Amino acid sequence: MPLVKTGVVIADPFVTVADDAALPDAPALVSAARLLAEGEALLAHAHPVGVIWPNNKDVLELAPFIGRLALVALVFPKFRDGRAYTQARLLRERLGFTGELRATGNVLRDQFLLMVRCGFDALDVAKDSDAAAVEKELHSYSVFYQPTGDGRPTPLRARLGARPA
Repeated sequence: MPLVKTGVVIADPFVTVADDAALPDAPALVSAARLLAEGEALLAHAHPVGVIWPNNKDVLELAPFIGRLALVALVFPKFRDGRAYTQARLLRERLGFTGELRATGNVLRDQFLLMVRCGFDALDVAKDSDAAAVEKELHSYSVFYQPTGDGRPTPLRARLGARPA
């Protein structure tokens, strides 16, 4: 599957590591169970470490590791299961996660914009044709009424900020 980050297809620098395998001499992506069991030892690794976090686990369990994780990959198991959107907003807005936030699993074209607005900055898309469409989808709207953590002001905030004192 192509990995799209900031609108560009890139090679994934992270190696997904099985729970019983040694960490490679490269950035590693481990399971949630392994991170929770071996967190301090994993994060002492010489290379960046990320975690694949399922959407049925509470992201607040990541709080002790949040400043040391390079990547959190949130899983969308089905297109109609949106719990990873909530997880993304919690990571960005409540926990202050500044590393890479990756959408994995059933990542579909019509959801790209919402994923980015919720805080995802990397998308593990299903098809090559979808990878080519990311940039177009991200610019399909210019104004949003709902506030999110992507930094774009709502029309109300923009208007209030433009008022003279």
